[in-house]
Amino acid sequence: MATISAVHIFAISLLISFLAIQFTHAEEYNFVKSIDQKAIKLRKQKLSHFRFFWHDILSGQNPTSVTVVQAPNNTTTFGFLNIVDNPLTLGPELSSKMIGRSEGFYASTSLEEVALLVTMNFVFHEGKYNGSTITVLGRNPVFDKVREMPVIGGSGLFRFANGYARARTYTFDPNTRDATVEYNIFVMHY
Repeated sequence: MATISAVHIFAISLLISFLAIQFTHAEEYNFVKSIDQKAIKLRKQKLSHFRFFWHDILSGQNPTSVTVVQAPNNTTTFGFLNIVDNPLTLGPELSSKMIGRSEGFYASTSLEEVALLVTMNFVFHEGKYNGSTITVLGRNPVFDKVREMPVIGGSGLFRFANGYARARTYTFDPNTRDATVEYNIFVMHY
């Protein structure tokens, strides 16, 4: 019967230690794995078009848009920030059917023109989209006839969403600064 020498014991101990370190390292840095799309019930990707009206109400007793940072006196309103929880309706009248709300903010971020950084979640309350959201983040040069902003994601039926939103001012009251904006959103989703 062969005997195990001290050199063999040392070599085996060294190998076991090396393997233990490798497995520990693998567990420490193995934080990504592929997922079968069927396992999370992803359906075939489709393109949907949503059209609705966004009501930015700064006036009256129940405003849905509140200025939380005032702009210094300048021609572009650079520096102001509004937080919104605005109604979304099927038609341009505020009295038309409400399909959801827009929660987020817009801030004036241009020194040269009136252009906003817009960050909004369109939260739907109607039909199969109830509880789902579409998220928009982008630049909105408000005096352009049509403004385009990217759809960067969503939740619920809009998980993994991408696309774009086109905004067109329907009405604007310069005295109250209330506005109604038509949104057309083209979104790829599962």
